Amino acid sequence: MMLCLQWLGSSNSGGRDDCETEAISLDSCASVLEPSHLESVYPTPMASTSAASEFYNVDINDTRLCVLKRYQNLRIIGSGAQGVVCAAHDTLRDEQVAIKKLSRPFQNVTHAKRAYREFKLMNLVNHKNIIGLLNAFTPQKTLDEFSDLYIVMELMDANLCQVIQMDLDHERMSYLLYQMLCGIRHLHAAGIIHRDLKPSNIVVKSDCSLKILDFGLARSAGDSFMMTPYVVTRYYRAPEVILGMGYKDNVDVWSTGCIFGEMIHGSVLFPGSDHIDQWTKIIEHLGTPSPMFMRRLQSTVRNYVENRPHFPVDIWSIGCIFGELIRGRVLFPGTDHIDQWSKIIEQLGTPGRDFMQKLQATVRSYVENRPRHPGLPFEILFSDNIFPKPATNNALCPAQARDLLSKMLVIDPEKRISVDEALKHPYVYVWFDEAEVYAPPPEQYNHSIDSRDHTVEQWKGEMFEFVC
Repeated sequence: MMLCLQWLGSSNSGGRDDCETEAISLDSCASVLEPSHLESVYPTPMASTSAASEFYNVDINDTRLCVLKRYQNLRIIGSGAQGVVCAAHDTLRDEQVAIKKLSRPFQNVTHAKRAYREFKLMNLVNHKNIIGLLNAFTPQKTLDEFSDLYIVMELMDANLCQVIQMDLDHERMSYLLYQMLCGIRHLHAAGIIHRDLKPSNIVVKSDCSLKILDFGLARSAGDSFMMTPYVVTRYYRAPEVILGMGYKDNVDVWSTGCIFGEMIHGSVLFPGSDHIDQWTKIIEHLGTPSPMFMRRLQSTVRNYVENRPHFPVDIWSIGCIFGELIRGRVLFPGTDHIDQWSKIIEQLGTPGRDFMQKLQATVRSYVENRPRHPGLPFEILFSDNIFPKPATNNALCPAQARDLLSKMLVIDPEKRISVDEALKHPYVYVWFDEAEVYAPPPEQYNHSIDSRDHTVEQWKGEMFEFVC
């Protein structure tokens, strides 16, 4: 069955405020002025950048770009802290592409390491639901001169922020969710946890095809509770990340659940103003976790969580995205990770003691001293009247979507549905294709990259060798 998306308007006028104000990342390559109707493309060999004659300068909106001559008709489609993104015509392949010029990639060790990691990951994966690296180049000829880095990717029509504002039927919601799960499964097969799934990191075309992008935060290390400044959108952060418990690959399931819920509702599920408020909103909706969960927390966090009002549930990232597709707004829009936790528990309920026991002592103490919440039934959180009408040509219906979402938005990751289980749920299984789900896995990601203690010059050297 061929599915299409009817566009609301150009990307310059569409979209929500919260998506428009986020710092630019590789996801911003989705923001184009009109659909391009391209076929799926995959990485091709890098073009040589040795000859200066291959490049030309172009000034656009006070920004100077030095790009390969094969890329013509450049126009800026996004800009932000991480760089500038242009749409361009690749005369060699006769297709539209997105070119991103990274902003000061070697400013410090953190920037250099993130750029290198993202570069390696994009070159590693090869799946129709993950954005591919088409080319990369620098106009500089020597390592000493090396300062500018350009990445070329497929140009998409829009990001999911815009799609969430549309009236989606069950077929489209189901198909978009299925593709998210396929892409995430491919990443997990390579040992990659995305960690930053959100609507602006998911891009689509008018034919309803979908791709995941922005791997700058993809890795396996955890963050400590209330210590690490926020570098990603908190609304889609799983409880185990908010609470500094460490995490595994189903952290991406929670985020997807949040997005799915937002698709249904048309608004963020858990709009926390900080990480305290975020936790509060989660348990207010889903319920306070069990005592076993609480015992897994650090004592200070457990103390906070156990004193929040109590509810139980969990495959987070995808669940958040799914919920957002349903609601049409962010499920848990916390302003920081305190507010984020609050918004999660307000809707989903306070976790139990078994969950609390998994937290670090300091985090557990804090969490256990928050008010407790019983949680709301998913029939109330996602009532039939906010769903599209049941599909006439198949069995897709609100009850199925609600059941899947209730298995994704579970606070305790030990009880959350896995990606493989989600792919076999009736709501998305109608699209199941072994060639897509079990696509040849990529090479395993070398996690030693995350622990390398390189200087900026060392990261720069490795990147220069990779590009040239």
